[in-house]
Amino acid sequence: MWNSLRTDAPAGLVAGVTAYQAGDGDLVHAYVARPEGPGPFPGVVLAHHMPGWDELYREFARRFADHGYTAICPDLYCRTGHGEPDDVAAAARAAGGLVDDTVVADLVAARDLLRALPTANGKVGVFGTCSGGRHALLAASKAGGFDAVADLWGGGVVASPEDLVPQRPVSVLDYTADLDAPLLGLFGDEDQFPTPELVDRHEEELKKHGKEYEFHRYADAGHGFFYYHRSAYRADSAMDGWAKVFDFFGRHLSTGS
Repeated sequence: MWNSLRTDAPAGLVAGVTAYQAGDGDLVHAYVARPEGPGPFPGVVLAHHMPGWDELYREFARRFADHGYTAICPDLYCRTGHGEPDDVAAAARAAGGLVDDTVVADLVAARDLLRALPTANGKVGVFGTCSGGRHALLAASKAGGFDAVADLWGGGVVASPEDLVPQRPVSVLDYTADLDAPLLGLFGDEDQFPTPELVDRHEEELKKHGKEYEFHRYADAGHGFFYYHRSAYRADSAMDGWAKVFDFFGRHLSTGS
């Protein structure tokens, strides 16, 4: 289970909001957390969920930093404006939602920033939950160049033609052949987006193309079972899921892996 850091592990962190040059040249806000010290540290790009660039994702970034990663979480809604995360997210949805190509460019730019840091070990993963899980997998599949990807209950990975819109013109499933990083997927069997049947369809496509992946499913969980501030929270499944995330990234992002 997660929650087993060594008691003598270094505990110092450096964290705060910065701005970086995103994919289209815009300056976009990002929350960055890293361990103190010279490294080398692996990196993780966090693609936040649909509720927005919120406090929960800052906690996620610090949690990764606690485990020895430099984490960056871009504000994917930055161009929409600023305010309470729920209000900004609602404004982004009202405008039609995020444009896939822009999100991919922002995540790739964040990856390249991490990889260029003097404290970096050269390896960078990408992580996301909910819509962020879809965005993480989209970036890893369409752009390539990540060393590992974690998709936690990403809805919309498998999309039918009627689901496609100008902002999201291609099903992420259609990029499976181009995925060049190992994939971790965590899903709740009670989820309706994605349903277990959609997860099965995704798994079939990964097998068809011979991709390296591991899927873990939780019988008692639905959508968002890591979110301790919601009724969807499932403590045992969340603890096990975090342990699987750190084990997966540890195997694929550590120096020498």
